[in-house]
Amino acid sequence: MLRTVLTDRFSLRAPVVGAPMAGAAGAALASAVSLAGGLGMIGVGAGTDPEWIAAAATEARAGAAERFGIGLLAWNLTRRPDQLDAALAARPTLVSVSFGDYGPALEPLHHAGIAVATQVGDVASARRALEAGVEVIVARGSEGGGHGDDRVATLPLLQGVLDAVGDHAIVLAAGGIATARGLAAVLAAGAAGAWIGTALLACAEALTPPAARLRLLSATELDTVSTPVFDIAQNIPWPPDYRGRALTNAFTGRWHGRERDLAGSTGVSRALSDAKERGDYDTAFVYAGQGVGSLSRERTAGQVIGEITQGAEALLRRW
Repeated sequence: MLRTVLTDRFSLRAPVVGAPMAGAAGAALASAVSLAGGLGMIGVGAGTDPEWIAAAATEARAGAAERFGIGLLAWNLTRRPDQLDAALAARPTLVSVSFGDYGPALEPLHHAGIAVATQVGDVASARRALEAGVEVIVARGSEGGGHGDDRVATLPLLQGVLDAVGDHAIVLAAGGIATARGLAAVLAAGAAGAWIGTALLACAEALTPPAARLRLLSATELDTVSTPVFDIAQNIPWPPDYRGRALTNAFTGRWHGRERDLAGSTGVSRALSDAKERGDYDTAFVYAGQGVGSLSRERTAGQVIGEITQGAEALLRRW
């Protein structure tokens, strides 16, 4: 068994946390990751209602024997404080509060005895998180899928964060880690574990629609782009520092680099919504990281976690 400060702190058998991917990581995926020995997370989007959070937490707890987490968007909590209230009421093992000012959420979460994680994209942000009292600091590199700071790649970021705060916090690596070799590499570097998202997107338990799964399974590591165009088109007020890495398609081909024109275009939001309903992912978005090239078949979350962790242990023993 791969034992680290992460596995010791949260009583895990695998040094893996499932990324809280809104729209993909629901109760079933969170439970499956936790049952496989990792820590499964439920992803909360900007418009997620507290009733959905409560129901997902109840389902996850029933399936995962109390061990699961919830991911919140820091920038959204001023608009939707009810999401934080729902997360507090759910009493998860871990709450991730990322992409914005997580400070106001720290005191109520810690008062409730809930550990806090946040994703960082530079060393200075890691130092601030440590000083604020964040227990789990996720060094999320530009290779990662979905939203994040895309300025620094995973390996140089991880090295800097470990040097800065690695003796005082649980440091996880995120971005491009989708196989046993990736997990072995970040553990060898000194990370306490990996924060894995893209590798789980095509799992049977994920909420990912069938047509999106097909796109994921046929994509290569070259088929993603970090872009704000889907947020602009949907009028979702993500802070400009955080872009979304998604599979390239006709929509990104048309609008990436033409964000000003897109902001003034009419009917685009409805076109995106209609495309998603039709399963037309030439227009609709599929957020995924550069690790997508390693996906070749649909697996269960248990299979993914097992293959990654057992393979990483074998590699580390051989090395």
